[in-house]
Amino acid sequence: MTDQLHLKALREKYGNASGGDIFDPHFREVAEAQFTGGDKRKWPFAGIPTFLDAPSMPDAAQSADFGGLDIALIGVPMDLGVTNRNGSRFGPRALRSMERVGPYDHVLRVAPMSKAKIADIGDVPMQSRYDLAQCHADIEAFYHRLVKAGVRPLSVGGDHSITSSILKAVGAKEPVGLIHIDAHCDTAGPYEGTKFQHGGPFRLAVLDGVLDPRRTIQIGIRGPAEYLWEFSYESGMTVVHGEEINETSLPKIIEKAREIVGAGPTYISFDIDSVDPGFAPGTGTPEVGGLQPREVLQILRGLSGLNIVGGDVVEVAPQYDSTTNTAQIAAQVLHTILCLMVKD
Repeated sequence: MTDQLHLKALREKYGNASGGDIFDPHFREVAEAQFTGGDKRKWPFAGIPTFLDAPSMPDAAQSADFGGLDIALIGVPMDLGVTNRNGSRFGPRALRSMERVGPYDHVLRVAPMSKAKIADIGDVPMQSRYDLAQCHADIEAFYHRLVKAGVRPLSVGGDHSITSSILKAVGAKEPVGLIHIDAHCDTAGPYEGTKFQHGGPFRLAVLDGVLDPRRTIQIGIRGPAEYLWEFSYESGMTVVHGEEINETSLPKIIEKAREIVGAGPTYISFDIDSVDPGFAPGTGTPEVGGLQPREVLQILRGLSGLNIVGGDVVEVAPQYDSTTNTAQIAAQVLHTILCLMVKD
């Protein structure tokens, strides 16, 4: 039986309210950043696509202070370091085209765009589409300028080799800790005449003195290349294999990650191949037996309150995914990392 008094109260409060009339103080604060002119919101399918629908500031890199940004969203469309299928150079474009990601995370209870000055500043300018070493020199120089300006980077690759050159800037003053979610440890050595390949960025970062291996945890590891990753164990990294992750273990893994990185500066690197290819087939090195998207988000949300100084989402190769699910998951992860970067 309907409670008539309750129904009357709801009608009095909401009967003539528009979609832009939000009464809860927290929700109203979020809504006020989204609505203009009553109940009008930006159409998700219109306008120029940017990462997470952030403001576009392509000229920010031309100024020494990068426009006074707190956090810059940056594309790194380079995949010359892949060992298998290429195509992650199209990852930034794929993530920019994802609509309806954000503006709010209901678990972390934050709308990041209203908490900091954030913009999509375009892609790292690189001098050659053919020269892998030159691309890495360009990446490193760009991020050194960014970090010097006091801007925290959140990047979209590109292949995972990009992270070593990003870390050379982010960890230049003090080696950072790392929360690394991936199918692969990526601590192998140089191959076939190059140290810049996507299976080895974290060995490079440790040897360059910009990554603290004892403050590093690698989550979701699996596949046939375990024999290549002795450096992870030798250097003191903590490795959590994919088969160790389940409903029961997730809180313990989150607790372990928080304990390992502590209160120091920490970087988050997320490779989309950490997710099972049944959910995210659009990547160059898929590995069966991976994480579910829900598990990834639970891990990330469990990191709230850490000192996150930067992050990246890499290895999205959209041409292998006819559904766009891979880019959708990656964009959601990007938004979650951004929430962590602005969360008090």
